[in-house]
Amino acid sequence: MVSSGSDIGRVYVSSVEAGSFAFACSTNNNRPCGGARGWFCNHIRALIGEAVLQYGVERVARYLKAEVAGEAPDADSVTHAMTATRPAQGDSSAAAQVFSRFLLHLAYLELAPSTAPLAEMQWFPTTRAVA
Repeated sequence: MVSSGSDIGRVYVSSVEAGSFAFACSTNNNRPCGGARGWFCNHIRALIGEAVLQYGVERVARYLKAEVAGEAPDADSVTHAMTATRPAQGDSSAAAQVFSRFLLHLAYLELAPSTAPLAEMQWFPTTRAVA
């Protein structure tokens, strides 16, 4: 998810596939990004840049399977290595599912603080028998 620079109510669901570098970018209301027309848009570049800041250039390049060259690689080096292969525009149909999950997670922020468990957050099965 990348926040819009021009509209506070808009976010972009951006993705890049490891290895093939197929990419997709669309708004929270499922409209295609106007900048992702054959090349990475600024939202995808920002996504890669933030990943590099958070995880480091070596780890991001390894995960994306990008061959990064140079003495001091950075986010631009990763992006350049990926765009040099002429990535294809990917399928953006998964964006609606990603955004839906994001909205669900945002809803948890609106709950009053509590130590009681949330049923949908119970990931580990219980070992006791239910009567």
